[in-house]
Amino acid sequence: MAEFNFNNKTFSLIENSENGKVNSETIFKYKQQNNLVTAEYYGGSIKYGSIIANLKNNELDMLYQCITTENELKAGKAIAKISLTNSNKIKLKLNWEWLGKGNESGVSEYIEH
Repeated sequence: MAEFNFNNKTFSLIENSENGKVNSETIFKYKQQNNLVTAEYYGGSIKYGSIIANLKNNELDMLYQCITTENELKAGKAIAKISLTNSNKIKLKLNWEWLGKGNESGVSEYIEH
């Protein structure tokens, strides 16, 4: 059994790099089956997005894609370091990178509701 359980958990942004698309209005809804973790996200500048990830120890190896409210299609990859807050909420710190031209990268943090 995995140490972390993402099933039916909701997350929101704490902090993001300037070149990130997600903002504080974006909501992430996660599901988990063994080491497979998926999520849908939307809100703010995101019309719809999805994540597929592999959970290994205290990391999620992620691929994500979204369509923005400006109808821009974006895709990227990230490694999320998983930790627990003092109140046992899951916290994610992502080192992410957009795929495609420019390969912009950044760091963002998320917290479980």
